[in-house]
Amino acid sequence: MRERFVQEYHATGNASEAYRRAKPHAAKWKESALNPKASRMLAEGKVQARLEELQAEAAKRPGTTIDSLTSELEAARDGAMGTGQFSAAVSATIGKAKLHGLVKDKVANDGQAVTPIINVSL
Repeated sequence: MRERFVQEYHATGNASEAYRRAKPHAAKWKESALNPKASRMLAEGKVQARLEELQAEAAKRPGTTIDSLTSELEAARDGAMGTGQFSAAVSATIGKAKLHGLVKDKVANDGQAVTPIINVSL
């Protein structure tokens, strides 16, 4: 389950969505039950280490650039909006923000994930 979670998080940038996809019966859970479990899993050291590995692998692939990833996320967002899948569209938007350093997941000293910080310049 952990590897599937990591793969889904790497693809979506959304811990709750990754948890739902990795554990299908969680799709019926309320957000209040799902979000803490997803946050705890994202905060695990093994999960963070694996995410770093995947990010390093992606960076080494020919043709993988911030611009190409931004384009892919924008296409995913457009497709999601076109089919009324607004949650997926939001995930793609957050993915773009993370890619460009506007959102960083923070982990408290006790290992619990905390609300992401969004840096936006106006």
